[in-house]
Amino acid sequence: MIDPNYQVGPEANWYFMMISVFLIAIVGTLVTEKIVEPRLGKYDSKEASVDLSENNIEKLSEKEKSGLKWAGVSLLVVSILLALTIVPEDGILRHPVTGEVAGSPFLKGIVVFIFVTFAIPGFVYGRVVGTMKNDRDIIDAMSKSMSSMGMYIVLVFFAAQFVAFFKWTNLGTILAINGAALLQALNLTGPEVFVLFIFMCALVNLSLGSSSAQWAVTAPIFVPMLMLIGYAPETIQAAYRIGDSVTNLITPMMSYFGLILAVATKYKKDMGIGTLVATMLPYSMFFFIGWVALFYVWVFGFGLPVGPNSPIYYNP
Repeated sequence: MIDPNYQVGPEANWYFMMISVFLIAIVGTLVTEKIVEPRLGKYDSKEASVDLSENNIEKLSEKEKSGLKWAGVSLLVVSILLALTIVPEDGILRHPVTGEVAGSPFLKGIVVFIFVTFAIPGFVYGRVVGTMKNDRDIIDAMSKSMSSMGMYIVLVFFAAQFVAFFKWTNLGTILAINGAALLQALNLTGPEVFVLFIFMCALVNLSLGSSSAQWAVTAPIFVPMLMLIGYAPETIQAAYRIGDSVTNLITPMMSYFGLILAVATKYKKDMGIGTLVATMLPYSMFFFIGWVALFYVWVFGFGLPVGPNSPIYYNP
């Protein structure tokens, strides 16, 4: 066991990230091949609204190769122009007062810059290939792309109403406060308290899909409480992030749940919310086990911090 006050540099973060990536990749692959895929059965094209047999990859023509080349050149030019406005200390898109990138017009308008960065290479490719000759062709291409988002937009509309109603009832706050009272009544002060804390965060995440909203509800209660029994805020937040992530797959409150459902219905017409949740449930369960095991081995087994120079324990 390493000294609890032992501190390491940024390399610890990289090791933790690498191990986390391998963990998710291995666990996700095993769950897919051993549990989820066998349950889905053999693919039946009659149950889908798209024909996968038509999606055969064909060799690029000379015109398409030329289009990709010039699209890459245009992307490089746009990237250089953006870099000239933000990288130099006197860049015109930096903050006009502080000269910093934080709070600059570049970050405030990042959505527009992302759109322009990808729209220009797309138009160049279409122009070279011959599929885009005027502004009408661009509008038609954008309309065709957005047509597949119709179901998602409808689902998001009703999901937004439900989220607003749930926020109005304050059920998320009630659940968090009652959970904190329960932990205090059980007088749990050892590392095992984090199992319940992570589990509680996972349950709250089913109703509060926004990680920032959930943190705003849980942090004022659980961070001081766990600090009083000897754990640093960094360790508490690492445990919170585990609970906040593992149930994103199975909660309709997640912002992308409607998009996932819209895509799934293309390949299985009778796919509903319950079927999708049941399909994703094994991932949530095994990710929970894997993350908790890694957290305990890393923090309490080897005594390593969860970030650069961040302590594990806190002396009240």
